[in-house]
Amino acid sequence: MRLAGAAQRLTILVGESDRLHRHASTSEILNRAHRTGLAGESVFRGTRGSGASGLVHTARVLSLFDDLPMAVVIVDAAKHIQQFLPQLDEPITEGLMIVDDVEVIRYVGWSHHDPDDAADPEAPEGRPGQSGGIG
Repeated sequence: MRLAGAAQRLTILVGESDRLHRHASTSEILNRAHRTGLAGESVFRGTRGSGASGLVHTARVLSLFDDLPMAVVIVDAAKHIQQFLPQLDEPITEGLMIVDDVEVIRYVGWSHHDPDDAADPEAPEGRPGQSGGIG
């Protein structure tokens, strides 16, 4: 899969302790995105944040609150992002979802072939068994 030019970035902000069926919400989101075949998805763990509840979540050593903010970032063509959004109704019960237009400058997956072969349409893209995600 190749992705270049106009695209969208879906960012989902949730808490580390958010769960769906005893699994982390972030894992469920990533699994759904991967099964859908989206171009790439990554999860980032924050060190401090606050949201609609007004509570401050922090990674301070002495903090007793262990619910750090998590950001799931997914990039793909606008139509794929828009088609994926309904799949988030169940795993996202709290949090914030935003979509912004982005310009993909470079999207290169890991491969074990000569980088000069990147223009070859027969060249493998990404690791075997993976969709060549960005994260």
